[in-house]
Amino acid sequence: MTGFQRVAPPRSEDELLARADAIAGRAMGDVAVELGVPVPENTRRGKGWTGTVIEHALGANAGSLPEPDFRLIAVELKTIPVAPDLRPLESTYVCTVPLAGDASPDWRDSNVRRKLARVLWVPFEGDRAIALPERRIGTALLWSPSSEEDAALASDWETLMERVVLGRVDEISAREGECLQIRPKAANAAARRRAIGSSGAWEAALPRGFYLRASFTAAILARHYA
Repeated sequence: MTGFQRVAPPRSEDELLARADAIAGRAMGDVAVELGVPVPENTRRGKGWTGTVIEHALGANAGSLPEPDFRLIAVELKTIPVAPDLRPLESTYVCTVPLAGDASPDWRDSNVRRKLARVLWVPFEGDRAIALPERRIGTALLWSPSSEEDAALASDWETLMERVVLGRVDEISAREGECLQIRPKAANAAARRRAIGSSGAWEAALPRGFYLRASFTAAILARHYA
């Protein structure tokens, strides 16, 4: 994707929120055209396109680095498709699961906690009956976990990571975790990553990702927009 307009990274949270306010209520396609981002022919080909449009509009600059999307101000961007009642329509990807056992043993130093320390949530219309370019962008929310939310996330993370370190990642079900879950994340079933096996030896495993449950993000949105 070349030729799109480059937007300088925001230098403060106020600047970031001002940019988010400027695109709130607008159709995704109109914003894309202004930025020079090609509009996909259909939703299937456009998977991830909405996130790309919003990233460019707001000036996200982390790319694929394991850092918050807005590196200068340490804010992560999470776009989230919602129903008309603002109910999230899917879980939210956070980051990859360190299958090789190279993660911090402490929740406070974990990549999940770093990613969720400060988040700009940007909801958008997720109704598939609406053409992708016509879907409107919602009003953004800047959020940090409360002490209760942090404790709940920590509890799930510690339980799940204990299984990963013991080489039992294949036993983990997406049903586990009250607010944080582990699910496979790969472009296809042939993708593999180096992981600790149950015997302690290295083996190939399907990549996994940490995801926030839709019920967790629904509570965040409900409190803010109520």
